[in-house]
Amino acid sequence: MQELTLYAVPFSLYSGKARSYLIKAGVPYRELSPAVAHYQEKVLPRAGGRSIPVIELADGAVVRDGTRIIDHFESHEPRFAPQSPCQSVVSLLFDVIGSEGLLRPAMHYRWNFPEANEVFLKCHFEMLAPEGLDASKLAEAGMQRMRMASLAFGAVPENLAGIESLYESFLELLDAHFATNDYLLGGKPSIGDFGLIAPLYAHLGRDPYSLALMYKKAIHVFRWVERMNRPGLDMGELRNAVDDYYADDKIPETLVSVLRHMALDFIPETLAAAGTINQWLGANPPVAGTPIPRSVSELAEFEAAGLKMKAIAQPYRFFLLRRVQEAVAGLDEGPRARVDDLLARCNMAEVLGASLDREIGWADNREVWL
Repeated sequence: MQELTLYAVPFSLYSGKARSYLIKAGVPYRELSPAVAHYQEKVLPRAGGRSIPVIELADGAVVRDGTRIIDHFESHEPRFAPQSPCQSVVSLLFDVIGSEGLLRPAMHYRWNFPEANEVFLKCHFEMLAPEGLDASKLAEAGMQRMRMASLAFGAVPENLAGIESLYESFLELLDAHFATNDYLLGGKPSIGDFGLIAPLYAHLGRDPYSLALMYKKAIHVFRWVERMNRPGLDMGELRNAVDDYYADDKIPETLVSVLRHMALDFIPETLAAAGTINQWLGANPPVAGTPIPRSVSELAEFEAAGLKMKAIAQPYRFFLLRRVQEAVAGLDEGPRARVDDLLARCNMAEVLGASLDREIGWADNREVWL
């Protein structure tokens, strides 16, 4: 049987999420660049015209997007979805935080330290050039687009010191967690681990500047990044006696501390983004089935930890957040009370009310308005 093909590149944030899952799930695969002709001619049109990560199955079927790739395998054989209420909700919440809530530091540390990162990134961006074209010229153009995009995420000069302070405090708290826990919720990865690895591998755990920072300030986080890209559980430290999630729906207090810190930035941005997108929807009501944009035309304005921010508002955040909200809404009274109490302790309770006026669905490998 032909093995699965993952179209991805090492420096792609969302590729890291899909790749880590395939490794941990023991799914045989080969990885190819999206620059190859077969991808451009045959796969990309079936991937909704959007790019990596994409998998091509042995029967020719194509699945785009790291979350949907994981869904494809988990729907057949659930491996990494905790079933107890608090752990399930925390896992899904970290999936959103990893995929959407750390984009600002990921962009800042990649694009605002050219003396450390420029040569490294140029080499990698040249990987995306189709054969026969000027790889150097295309790389420079692509890198310039991403430099400008970092500003749209709010990584502007007046806020850089604050962004760094928030991220370094996050690293410190996450390091304290991984000093005594192999994964977020015990002895094996969860959906939340795969969400979190997206920014913490390709941008923050691999680019030269941010990797050096991780070495210096968070060696246990680095060890987790390493662990998430190795087959098996890779627990040479033998901290956990079993290769499973913690019993009795346990959420370590170290993880509560991480979530409480992330709420400083994640909650105000999420609420502001919801308001901005809903205002845009009111002025530009989309036809059902229309693909959602990567971001709407207006910037969301909010204050986080004393920083006055303006950042793009991305509907995809709410595509993922809806999973958290549905998981909570489906709970019986007792488990719901425990989850509500946990979210309140983490200062994350407001995520349950942050929603869009139009729901987002999935069709033809694209997120679409319903």
